[in-house]
Amino acid sequence: MTLNRRKFVKNAVVAAMSAGLFAAIAPAAMAGVTITGAGSTWVYPLIAKWSVAYEKETGNKVNYQAIGSGGGIAQIKAGTVQFGASDMPLEPAELEKDGLIQFPTAIAGEDLVYNLPGVKAGQLILNGEVVADIYLGKIKKWNDPAIVKLNPGLKLPDMNITVVHRSDGSGTTFTFANYLSKISTEWKQKVGANTSVAWPTGVGGKGNAGVSAYVQRIPGSIGYVEYAYILENHLPYARMYNRDGKLVSPSLKGFQDAAAHVNFVKADNFYVILTNQPGPDTWPISGCTWEILRKNAPKESNVEVTKFFDWGFEHGQDLARSIAFGPLPPSTVSAIKAYWKKNLGI
Repeated sequence: MTLNRRKFVKNAVVAAMSAGLFAAIAPAAMAGVTITGAGSTWVYPLIAKWSVAYEKETGNKVNYQAIGSGGGIAQIKAGTVQFGASDMPLEPAELEKDGLIQFPTAIAGEDLVYNLPGVKAGQLILNGEVVADIYLGKIKKWNDPAIVKLNPGLKLPDMNITVVHRSDGSGTTFTFANYLSKISTEWKQKVGANTSVAWPTGVGGKGNAGVSAYVQRIPGSIGYVEYAYILENHLPYARMYNRDGKLVSPSLKGFQDAAAHVNFVKADNFYVILTNQPGPDTWPISGCTWEILRKNAPKESNVEVTKFFDWGFEHGQDLARSIAFGPLPPSTVSAIKAYWKKNLGI
């Protein structure tokens, strides 16, 4: 074979290989980017709905693992995901120490669900003091006088109470425990509020889904879950007395009324707590979910993450409302975008 002939064959092989390589990678390139996140099971229903619509519109995917807020915080700190989601905001000092930022996503709430023969959704009435004593293990029977007093005319069974709580690090737990800490001095001193606490009694389920499943299976049980899981699983939910002494049901309006009493825009790194806010219609166990990013992540990574949440703020609010997640006020969304520009340069 002549030199020119060998050169021609070599170039043809290289060209063919290049064409094959391009053909192999072209579909992946056309499929768009995939961003990864992990954390809050509370926000999972919202991210799931947003991500389906976002992929249809943009071709970009969101791979989100609902492992609990504690896991999400750990993974974003370790840099193994592009965003972490937590229903417990991090203190500004912790964000600064670890080179992180956080911003709110949506307003929601949680409630007590139960498995009681003959007691339908919304029939059981509770207040913070009784819930704290149930979770402290002080109230052990459903026909305890303290529960009976709140429920005149309701036939409560002579049945042991099985307390169900989260077994994983959870922002849902933080919100619940933070509320009880504001209501009960004993709870605040003995248990406190964090993503994980030393539970005085009960059995643990992983995620909101795990708690829901336990309550559905165990007669006499009570658990706390995010409201979207109550809607999706048609779980019996309690009505509660709020800070103003008004009897209320969980609702999007009640969550938004709680949020109306805090100022996201003026809060340092959006650090606010929505539990036990005043107002006649306010739901007492209201909360928010936050996304956490690393400042030192590749800029293109943070760009893709913020594009997704910006799309959610601008185009995903009807989807949010459909599962009782309240949109952030426009002033808060504007503040978040300014926060991104200041801290991430995007």
